[in-house]
Amino acid sequence: MKKAVLFITLQLWLFQPDARSQTVNAPPFVIPGLREWQGNTAQFSLLPASAIVLEPGSAKVLSATAHILQQDLLQLTKGALLPVKTGIPTAGDIFLSLNKADTSLGKEGYLLVATPQTLHISAPEIQGVFWGTRTLLQVLEHDSLHTHFPCGIAKDYPRYAIRGFVLDVGRKFFSIDFLRQYVKFMSYYKMNDFHIHLNDNGFYPHFGSNWDSTYAAFRLQSDFYPALTAKDGSYTKQEFRELQSLAMSYGVNIIPEIDVPAHSLAFSKLRPEIGSKKYGMDHLDLDNPVTYQVIDSIFMEYLAGPNPVFTGPEVHIGTDEYADGAAEQFRAFTDHYIRLVESYGKKARIWGALTDAHGNTPVKVKDVTMNIWFNGYADPVEMTKLGYNIISTPDSWLYIVPAAGHYYDYLNLRSLYNKWEPVQVNNVRFKDGDPQIKGGSFAVWNDRVGNGITEKDVHDRVFPAMQVLAQKMWKGTDSTQSYAVFAAGAANTGEGPGANMRGKLPGKNGLVLQYQQGKPAHKDNSDSQVKPGKITGAAIRKKDGLHFHGGRSFVQMPVPEIGYDYTVSFSIKPATGNASNTVLFSSPNAVVKLKQQQTGKLGFSREGYDYVFDYVVPENQWTRLAISGDHKGTRLYANDKLVQSLQGQKRNFRGTKDSMLIVQTLFFPLQYIGDTAHAFKGVIKDLKVWNNADKLK
Repeated sequence: MKKAVLFITLQLWLFQPDARSQTVNAPPFVIPGLREWQGNTAQFSLLPASAIVLEPGSAKVLSATAHILQQDLLQLTKGALLPVKTGIPTAGDIFLSLNKADTSLGKEGYLLVATPQTLHISAPEIQGVFWGTRTLLQVLEHDSLHTHFPCGIAKDYPRYAIRGFVLDVGRKFFSIDFLRQYVKFMSYYKMNDFHIHLNDNGFYPHFGSNWDSTYAAFRLQSDFYPALTAKDGSYTKQEFRELQSLAMSYGVNIIPEIDVPAHSLAFSKLRPEIGSKKYGMDHLDLDNPVTYQVIDSIFMEYLAGPNPVFTGPEVHIGTDEYADGAAEQFRAFTDHYIRLVESYGKKARIWGALTDAHGNTPVKVKDVTMNIWFNGYADPVEMTKLGYNIISTPDSWLYIVPAAGHYYDYLNLRSLYNKWEPVQVNNVRFKDGDPQIKGGSFAVWNDRVGNGITEKDVHDRVFPAMQVLAQKMWKGTDSTQSYAVFAAGAANTGEGPGANMRGKLPGKNGLVLQYQQGKPAHKDNSDSQVKPGKITGAAIRKKDGLHFHGGRSFVQMPVPEIGYDYTVSFSIKPATGNASNTVLFSSPNAVVKLKQQQTGKLGFSREGYDYVFDYVVPENQWTRLAISGDHKGTRLYANDKLVQSLQGQKRNFRGTKDSMLIVQTLFFPLQYIGDTAHAFKGVIKDLKVWNNADKLK
């Protein structure tokens, strides 16, 4: 231990900027930006013999962080697996240690010292060391060889303690794999608060003003009430426990929300007697004692016992948008569930509604954190005077409601970068450093149930917002760096090592990969890492193209899919007699079909939605097709002429003036040409994949 401390002290003493040398290194670009940087010359480099070295006194507690870094570096560099060791670092090593003495860094801050010999990350807490590894990875990502870090000293720490994101999984299901990926994605940007909204329902007028047919879902496995668990997508208890465990190892706090007593149709469908006859079945009847019995048991199922489902320190109880006429009952209900959650050793979060629900019934304040989203429901000044801790979640700045026509489809990133911080709660701005403003959170609400939005579409909206808001909640407003400069750096920063939820495929001049005359031909002079696929299954390569014979007949490709913007072009000669739903291209997320269902027309399917182009591919003759997609829709070309653009379709709701935009987007599936079970019969040749839209030649 003494040797390690002596080494660190000597390293810092030797590492001083030399005014006589060349210009010192500018701060490296990372998101969020470094709070403090002292540059030096030269650079640290990973070497073939590099290792991740743990200071002996910290080795046990930092082991998990070291092994996550080890795997991340392997994904990033595509090189050898760096060994994890304990001891004193040598040239090319990454050194991790705890330093409890440096209290100026707080719970999440860290010190990173990069010299030509070693790179050392130290912090008072494990969390700080972990954040330091995220900075290291981002800088290496920007380096062309993924091996260099500029020499200097970074002292980094967050401006706000809570840096969050809210995801509505109640009205649109997101797979557990998506949530796992999001934990890692958020962590890459030092976002530490993942609020998962587990239940909700659609809008009553959108379902014929019939509560029985109005969509509602609760996403957790329930053993107390098996009928409560959504049939169209849910998480087992063990999956949710493991998600929280994963999040903890990545420095992210999962906040599960059971939303009551409004947005509660899933519960009243289970037990109709607890639905409000006065305010509607999406409101619970707060005068009925059975309501408390049922909701108590639901919370207890996930909080009680030696192996609770909710394992983190905080639980959100909802309490949003209840009818004005029952303020006292609502306040009593809110207080009851704050105390119920606390009785299981958790802290409670609530939605801000107590200004709207003004009354005399006391609601617990101490240790309760409130998301304030609309100042008319909860006046932020009034709430801070009462003593609530605040998470700034302003709808006028931070609400994404995909393709809904209200709130934001994509956030106004420039305005957020230039003007917003968590101290801004809608039109109220608190003083910088106000201790009750704990941080901020932006949100995705899936109000338009059944509108065709996919996980990919949601991520397309969230990704750039995550970058900007990570910057604003960690570093605050940076007047030294314009939005244009930030955006340029952000465009070259990804989702983390090995992650590619956006389906981005680099390629010189836009061409990602191609098959010509049935032979895999990777483009010349390409900067892409994509390699050509191989013939497997029953597909046969001949001079005139790739031949498919139905059933299990496919070519496995080197990538699973390509995201927006793209064009996939190919020539096709279908055989006669192809059945319905035969597949041209497939991946785990989507399929492109020669004959969509019973229509006989070309189409595609993803996430339970089926779409069809008004076009039948001619049999026994060659046709040149191109499918192009972006975040707005999908287009089909035949022989270089536009056939149809699937974009802008709307669904009207009977009896209302409202309508819903139907999203007809596609991440193009590339894992297989053909399919492992339902391939088409025919020939494909001259396949080209471009990473720009409407590229026909």
